[in-house]
Amino acid sequence: MISLNLTVPLAVDFNDAADYFIFIANLLIATSAVLVAGSVVLGILCKKSLRAQNRFIFMLNTSICDTLSGVGGYYIGLFDVQEGFPSRNGTYFIVPMLLSVNILTIMSAQVDRFLAVVYPYTYSRYITTTVVIEVCFFSWFYTYLFLTVQHLVTIEVVAEIRAYSVLAFQVVIVAKVLLNVKLYLIAKYQIAREPPGPERDSKKESLRLIIVVVVCFLALWTPRFYYVIVVEMTGSRYMFKNNASDPLGLMIRFTSTCTPGLYIWGSPALREAVLKTVWGRVCPPPRIRYELY
Repeated sequence: MISLNLTVPLAVDFNDAADYFIFIANLLIATSAVLVAGSVVLGILCKKSLRAQNRFIFMLNTSICDTLSGVGGYYIGLFDVQEGFPSRNGTYFIVPMLLSVNILTIMSAQVDRFLAVVYPYTYSRYITTTVVIEVCFFSWFYTYLFLTVQHLVTIEVVAEIRAYSVLAFQVVIVAKVLLNVKLYLIAKYQIAREPPGPERDSKKESLRLIIVVVVCFLALWTPRFYYVIVVEMTGSRYMFKNNASDPLGLMIRFTSTCTPGLYIWGSPALREAVLKTVWGRVCPPPRIRYELY
């Protein structure tokens, strides 16, 4: 008779102080991602004026990814899980690939802001909300179609796909950096020459926000990026006990909190929606009763 053990052990044994630190850090990162990113999702969905703007559609898409990454972080960060080759108690890369959706979406948002500022008339004519939603849908479709193909082929083919993926990721990183420099120059010179007004302020806010988001995103991703390059060049690898004890993976998962947090910080309209529409209903301010004496 075959018995199946469906119990996945915790990521740490709690034998020393480091185990407690790793467990609590993963718990806090997962919880903060769910709360912050989830608040952005609800804030945008509940505010019709935000849903009508293309840049908030991109924010909504990345925040959905970040919320799901936070939920998945409770499993990956708290239990003995090792994604990769060989895999142990893994999610078949379903949770890690959410970050790939984020990369494609943020890069699309960079291109969107570039077209909106440099070619405003062409942008308003062709880049509609429907087009932006289709771009966001494509980021999901492409990512998980790519993942499905990896599960249907042999390990040798997966190794080749992974090698090409590393090369493609390097191209994406370079493209994101160049786009960020271009957006910075646009924000510094072109918008400064426009007459003051709400439209100028909106363009300046959106450009500043996407620049800061990309800088923070790259800062958290860069260590893992160079780590992968060293691994591929040397053929050696330092295996962490599991995903919970991998500090580079922990930094990447922190993007799920950092990115939506920057959205709230950089957009007054979104901040108001989150504080009033979401948290205002969850934690309403106390009512003051006035009594006449």
